[in-house]
Amino acid sequence: MGSIGKRYFQGIYLNHANLRGAKLTMANLKEADLSGADLSESNLNGVDFSQANLSGADLSNADLRSANLSDVNLIGADLTGAKLGRANLRRADLRSANLTNVDLTGAILDEVEMSGADLTGANVNQTELSEACSHLGVSHKWITWAGSH
Repeated sequence: MGSIGKRYFQGIYLNHANLRGAKLTMANLKEADLSGADLSESNLNGVDFSQANLSGADLSNADLRSANLSDVNLIGADLTGAKLGRANLRRADLRSANLTNVDLTGAILDEVEMSGADLTGANVNQTELSEACSHLGVSHKWITWAGSH
């Protein structure tokens, strides 16, 4: 089986799986159920998570740069310290997610639902926030806005 086959996991069910430190760069996890999974400290650079369920997942300190997280359920997920630079989070549901010290530099946050999310220390430099602010429902006082467009 070629490397492409080994990276195609569309629709896979990995509820509460322990994938801590996994290296899944460029994998296809579209529509996967990873609710409650431990993906902390994993290399998920460029992974396609579109329409996946990551509710309650531990993504702390994960590398999610350039990942496709569009239409993803991240309700209650722990993204503390995660790298989300240039990630596509269009229409993601981040209600009650922990985004403490997350790096969202250049990320797309169009139509994101973030009510109750903790953005303490988050870096949103050059982040596309079209229609996201109306859904924030949280204080912006501790977010780094310098350089935002």
